[in-house]
Amino acid sequence: MNAIQIKNLHYAYGDKCILKEVNAVFPENKFSVLLGINGGGKSTLFKIIAGLLQDYQGSISICGREVNKLRFKDRASLIGFLPQFTQSVFSFTVEEILLTGRTAFSGFSPKKEDRELTHRILEDLSITHLRHKPYTQLSGGEQQIVMIGRLLMQNPKILLLDEPTNHLDVYYQHYLMEKLKEYSENNFTVVAIMHNPTLAFQYADHFCYLHDGCIHTPNNPAEANINLLEKVYNMSFIEFVRDNKKFMLPFGEIG
Repeated sequence: MNAIQIKNLHYAYGDKCILKEVNAVFPENKFSVLLGINGGGKSTLFKIIAGLLQDYQGSISICGREVNKLRFKDRASLIGFLPQFTQSVFSFTVEEILLTGRTAFSGFSPKKEDRELTHRILEDLSITHLRHKPYTQLSGGEQQIVMIGRLLMQNPKILLLDEPTNHLDVYYQHYLMEKLKEYSENNFTVVAIMHNPTLAFQYADHFCYLHDGCIHTPNNPAEANINLLEKVYNMSFIEFVRDNKKFMLPFGEIG
C-alpha cells in the first residue's frame, strides 16, 4: 500500500509554475527521500501534502484519503510534519514542547498517558537529560531532535520531514538517520527532504528527485546513479562502494 499518492499535481505562485504534473507515490512503512536543488519546489510539495497550501490542481491522498477533505484532528493522526524552519520564542521546557504535540488530541490539559508517552520518547531519543531544560537554551541540533520527538507525540502514521538533519553535526546526522530507519521498520512511514545524497543512499529505501518541477523516481535504488544526480544538481559526482554500500560524493566540477 502507498502511504502517499500524488496525481497530476500542479502548483504555481502567481504566474510562476513551481510544480507541474507531479505524479509520485511514497510506499507505506518505508524510508523515502526526496532530493533536489534549493528552490526547486520540495518544501512547497511537502506543505501541500501536509495540508498547509490549498490552491493546487490535481489530487493527493494520504493512506487512501484525500488530504483536502481531512479534518485537523484526522490529519494530525495521519501526518506529523516538520517544516524546514522551526523556532519557539517561549521558554517552554523540552517536556512541555513535547506535550504540545498532543494538543490536537488532548487540548491544553495533558492526560496521564500523554505524560507517559513523553517519558518514553525522551528515553527513545536519548534526551531525558534535557527534560527540564528550556527549549530556547538548546543547541540547534538538540532543538531538531526535540521537534522530531514532538512529532512522535502525535503518533502519526507518516513522518514528513523537511531537511531533518539540518543543524546536526556528523554524529547526530547518522544518529537521527538510524532512528528514522528504525521508525520506518516499526510501522511508521518516513518521507524526508535531504541535500546529502550519500547520507540518503546509506539509509533510505526509496528515492525520488524533483527536477524542473517534475518528480523522477528510479525503479530501484540501484538506478539512483551518477548520471541522474549530475542532471539534477548540474555538477560532477564520483561513486564508490564499500561494505556493499554505495557512496556518491560531489567532485567539484560545476556545470
